[in-house]
Amino acid sequence: MLRLFAALAVPEDVALALSARQRDLEGARWRPLEALHITLRFFGEIPENQADDLNAELGCVTGRPLEIQLEGVGAFGEGRDIHAVWAGVAENAALRQLAGRCEAAARRAGLAPDRRNYRPHVTLAYLSRPEPAAVAAWIQTHNLLKSPPFFVASFGLYSSRKGSSGPAYELERDYPLV
Repeated sequence: MLRLFAALAVPEDVALALSARQRDLEGARWRPLEALHITLRFFGEIPENQADDLNAELGCVTGRPLEIQLEGVGAFGEGRDIHAVWAGVAENAALRQLAGRCEAAARRAGLAPDRRNYRPHVTLAYLSRPEPAAVAAWIQTHNLLKSPPFFVASFGLYSSRKGSSGPAYELERDYPLV
C-alpha cells in the first residue's frame, strides 16, 4: 500500500518567507521547507496496481502553468481539537480546475470521490490539543500574509511516510503543465 497525494511544490523563496512565520506557537510541529506544498488531491493508501492506474490517469491531466499567490492564514479544527495551522491560497480558478482534473483522474483510476470541500493551503504546522487562545493570537499576528505571485509549471504525485515529526514526502512523479 502506498499513501499518495497530488500537489504543487512551493518555490524555495516562498517557503523561506513562510518559515519566518513558523514560530511562537507552543507545541507546534513545524513543517520543514521541503514539505511545504499545496495539495491538489489526497488519495490516501492505495495498492500499488491502483497507484499505477492513478499515475497513468494523472499523466493525462492537462493544464497550463499557474500563477499562484498565498494569502492569509488559518487553522483546521476548533477549540482544543485544532490540528493544523496553514497559509491560504488566494482564489484561483485555474488551480481549482487543476484540482478538479486530479479528482477526475482519481475516479477514473477507481478511487472513491473526495467528499471534502477543496480548500487550497500550505500546512505550516501540526498541532496536538493546543491552547485555542495561542492559536488565535498566532493567526492574528500573521493574518496579513501575502506572498508575491509565483508560477508553477508542473504538479507532482507524492508519497507520504509517517515520521516522528510528521509525514515525510517523496516526489514519485512530476507532470508538466504546458
